[in-house]
Amino acid sequence: MLSSETTPIEILLVEDTEADILLTEEAFAAAGIANRLHVVRDGVDALAFLRGEGVYAGVPRPDVILLDINMPRMNGLELLAVLKRDPLLMTIPVIILTTSQAEEDILRSYQAHAASYVVKPIDFDRFYEAIQALGRYMLTIVRVPPG
Repeated sequence: MLSSETTPIEILLVEDTEADILLTEEAFAAAGIANRLHVVRDGVDALAFLRGEGVYAGVPRPDVILLDINMPRMNGLELLAVLKRDPLLMTIPVIILTTSQAEEDILRSYQAHAASYVVKPIDFDRFYEAIQALGRYMLTIVRVPPG
């Protein structure tokens, strides 16, 4: 369990699978990770969130984005390319969190400047452990600019 003195960071989870959303929320909570997790279900809604448009007016800027690849409307790789071309969004670290183990997806993610590429384990317990480790990584590695 991590110290409650750690300053929470804002995380945007871009994920369309309800079970993975719930597991991610539960794993962060069980690890005592006091991050604020915001969820959108595809790249189109992620862009609206990041730009504070419509129902997302006034939402906080995320410190890190957890991004699935396989989603409707705009997939994760398409969103990543848009983010890294936008001067206002390009500095937000993006961690790909996906079931895809395809070498092409891994290569394309790093070429598009993803900070990390994490394959979601299929097994419940291993998925849970991976999310908890990812949460600890974000709290100890991700540095938020002073604001």
